[in-house]
Amino acid sequence: MSALEGRGLACARGDVRLFRDVSFAVLPGEWVALRGANGSGKTTLLRCLAGLTTPEAGEVLWDGRAAHSGDSPLRAHAVFAGHAPGVKDDLTAAENLRDALALRGVACGESAMDEALGQVGLSARRRLPARRLSAGQRRRIGLARLWLDPAPAWLLDEPLTALDAEGEKLFAAMLGRHLARGGLAVIATHQALSPAPNREVRLGP
Repeated sequence: MSALEGRGLACARGDVRLFRDVSFAVLPGEWVALRGANGSGKTTLLRCLAGLTTPEAGEVLWDGRAAHSGDSPLRAHAVFAGHAPGVKDDLTAAENLRDALALRGVACGESAMDEALGQVGLSARRRLPARRLSAGQRRRIGLARLWLDPAPAWLLDEPLTALDAEGEKLFAAMLGRHLARGGLAVIATHQALSPAPNREVRLGP
């Protein structure tokens, strides 16, 4: 497994400086919590790590190499999940899960998808269009995606949004499973998560 590093990262939104000189490393089996007030740049920092936003300064490294160079494997080895559930209303829970995995190039059979949807409590709703699911149930489609995606690096933005207490326990178990397998994670969150983070990166004053 490889380590993920940010070195001297800086980003601005227009004339507003979000953060600068942000450096940290995440080793296999560890996760880092991004903390800060709304608008402090947590989502932007995650997008920099995922290669979706180019930092004004600094670099992202994967296994000691520039993470977003042409030959870097990070894009294939990292799964990014934004604060919105990212599901299509007209597709069923199963169809949304299938398409999300296909976009990542993850091949998955029907039985594996059925198992994952069962793990997150959506077996009885797998054929319902997403518009008929609650906000928490829509979020659980994303949890099923994490269950099936073998990516060693998780880059997650407020993953507990809309989840009830049972859903929060489910995510905690999934995070623990991921870390025990040698995965790593960077998670922007306002909430306490279990297991506790190995370190925190705080943005803003």
